[in-house]
Amino acid sequence: MTERCSTPQPIAFARLSRLSQTAFAAAIALNLWVNPSLAGDPFRTTEPHNIGDNTEAAFKAVFQQGDYPAAERHLQQAISTEPNEPLAYAMKASLAYANKDLATLDTYSKKTLEAGQKLIATDQLRGNVYTAVGHFLEGAVILTREGTLQGAPQALTRLRQVYQHLDRAEAIAPQDPELNLLKGYMDLMLAVNLPFASPDDAIDRLKTNAAPQYLAERGIALAYRDLKRYPQALEYVNRALNTTSDNPELYYLKAQILRKQGQKDKSQSLIKEAIANFDKALTKRTQLPATLVRQIERERNNTMNSLNAMGD
Repeated sequence: MTERCSTPQPIAFARLSRLSQTAFAAAIALNLWVNPSLAGDPFRTTEPHNIGDNTEAAFKAVFQQGDYPAAERHLQQAISTEPNEPLAYAMKASLAYANKDLATLDTYSKKTLEAGQKLIATDQLRGNVYTAVGHFLEGAVILTREGTLQGAPQALTRLRQVYQHLDRAEAIAPQDPELNLLKGYMDLMLAVNLPFASPDDAIDRLKTNAAPQYLAERGIALAYRDLKRYPQALEYVNRALNTTSDNPELYYLKAQILRKQGQKDKSQSLIKEAIANFDKALTKRTQLPATLVRQIERERNNTMNSLNAMGD
């Protein structure tokens, strides 16, 4: 949801935290076509890791269907039956952020970090990945509570720890799809917001090593949107929709891309198509966080105003 601009690093980190719902959460998401025999691993078709069926079900609810209430129910079960899985705590924290529930975000950020650190003893790859995620979430808590100016020094310390642990994970398995999905999203958010960073490496990471594919495609669409490369953005959001057509957030993303392309080209037909996609996203408003629904409604109304202005 961000626009590309030249931004200092603390603000870029703040924008990363605001994208926890659509970027971070997606970066730790689920492969919808995973074989059930793979111990709930949503990312790997070979050498699976045991992630857990309830955690898997929560991600299906969010990333296949965009159904956040169902995800909450599955996460409650996951926390009870899969207490050592940091992915469940990370998702719980992300949903709390989407609901502007700082207390719950704080609680589950700490739980994510603790579970990630504990997991290092038995699974160094994923343990380091989710230790990084825990530091990332705690950075979001700091910025939310303290504000960008006061919280920036602590947040930047957390950001350095994020990349230290991601680097350790990459040293273990540089082509791991879970690692590359998460790191690809994080790198894209920094690259889009920092003038000296290039998004090309992050896009390439998502294209070549990340899985599940539809979430990699969604991330690439977000990157191209923010880079104002709208035809490529539309191509990749359509690819994601080919396999996750029930997710209202993808129609929201497609609407944004069409609106921006329509405004650039002064095309009423593209603007109308954008409005139709906003409307399609809103048909499943009961599945989405209330704050996200209000945001979609605002953007839909602004797009309608743009269309009306074109007709004057």
